[in-house]
Amino acid sequence: MECVCNQCGMGVKGLTCAKCNTPLVNDKITKGNDKIQVAKCPKGCGMIKSPMCCNHDMVCK
Repeated sequence: MECVCNQCGMGVKGLTCAKCNTPLVNDKITKGNDKIQVAKCPKGCGMIKSPMCCNHDMVCK
């Protein structure tokens, strides 16, 4: 997974799950009426809020 800031161009890549060492995948969850971008373990270990930069969610591929 690679994430890039639309504001400044900063990017991160290679996020992996610490439990199973599997690369995280980009996904969205629904909370109330909002869709929230998350990075989750495809093996079901868990998920985190996707990275932020310049006070905005980074766009993840």
